[in-house]
Amino acid sequence: MPDNSTSGNMCSGMPGQLLNLLNASLIGALSFTIFLLALLGVIWFRKYRSLVQTIRRLQRGKTLQPDPPLQPPIMPMRPVPVPAVVQEEEEEPPPPSSHRQSSTVRSSSRRLWKGLQQVPRFTKSDLNLLQLIKAGKEGVFFQARMTRGTCKGHSLFTCKITKEDVRLKHVEMEVSIMRKLVHHKNILQLLDWNTTEEPYILIMEYVSYGTLRSFLQTNKGHLSADPELQSLLTIASYHIALAMQHLRSKMIVHCDLALRNIMVNKFPWEVKVAEFGLARDLTRMKSRRSSRWRNPRQRVPLRWYPPEYFKNNYYSFKGDVWAFGIVLWEMQTFGTLPYPNLETSEAVVYHICIGHKNTNPEGCRPEILHIMRDCWSEPHTLRPSFTDVVHMLENIIENDADYVDVVSPSFLVKDEAEYHEAKCPQAASVTFEETSSL
Repeated sequence: MPDNSTSGNMCSGMPGQLLNLLNASLIGALSFTIFLLALLGVIWFRKYRSLVQTIRRLQRGKTLQPDPPLQPPIMPMRPVPVPAVVQEEEEEPPPPSSHRQSSTVRSSSRRLWKGLQQVPRFTKSDLNLLQLIKAGKEGVFFQARMTRGTCKGHSLFTCKITKEDVRLKHVEMEVSIMRKLVHHKNILQLLDWNTTEEPYILIMEYVSYGTLRSFLQTNKGHLSADPELQSLLTIASYHIALAMQHLRSKMIVHCDLALRNIMVNKFPWEVKVAEFGLARDLTRMKSRRSSRWRNPRQRVPLRWYPPEYFKNNYYSFKGDVWAFGIVLWEMQTFGTLPYPNLETSEAVVYHICIGHKNTNPEGCRPEILHIMRDCWSEPHTLRPSFTDVVHMLENIIENDADYVDVVSPSFLVKDEAEYHEAKCPQAASVTFEETSSL
């Protein structure tokens, strides 16, 4: 007979073994689950850390496109829709994906204007406006003096009063550029400014005869009869070229070089380039596609602009060279408007783009005509630099030295005292209220 005790032990042992097996399975499954959760946690943590690092790199600007290679200094403009008003490209807003980069741009902008803010040393009530020099798109120029005292020792000076729609940053950039161009005899020097209230005011050195355009038009009859006229115009051209060479050395593009923006203190030896409202400082531009700010109301002088501006949205130092050729043409024609037979802006742009040039001025010496045509060469890379222009004009002046007395000329207005007396009205004849209508 079988052993009942043994059978009982076997029967009682079976549930224990099943229970142990079940416990082992549960422990294994729980361990595997814990391991799987831990693995998923590690993977998630690594992805999270990688994402955080990516965000930090984006904030630091490390994942942005690298800076483009150095390009020749240029000043790009916006495309021209060929209407009467041509607008220029302004500053691109910083990318919205980088808050930290935006802060950096704003900090750079603040540093740009740092030092321009000042406690004004004068107000508009301190100015005594004497004579209107010219009224431009952005401001009005006067001969003026202080009602009390002087401005840095100057009893008479040139005063620019901006119009109402001119932005403060625009004026501050003009002040910054003029401060950078100090100590050059052929650039109108900035003496003081007030940008704390409108209208904004810039005070510059005094000039006797206003703009070169008005001077040539006023004295056309006397100058036309002078046998040394071409030599004198060459000397004036040389001094303008010296000023533009100085701008090029400072990386400044003028963008508004014209006869109306050149002042005369003593013709032809003291002519001064002025009006830097459209000028650009390329050392402060982040890339070849950047500019400073958006201002859809700002206009550019079509008749002085090169074809690459209209064709390719491009303006560089060679654009100023093109404008210098237009200035030479204006001088030879005593301030005649370029392309005088074209009345509309669309016609001007069309003729410039298809390669038409101004006709040869009557009586222009061949050497100046050659420089003029070189300034209008296309493509723009074929145009001479202002250093080349200065050398060419120096050679012409040296050849003229045998028969031109450049120390004591006798061609000026016959009675300079009478000229000043006729041109300078009584003080307080112009008020600030009257400037708003100009």
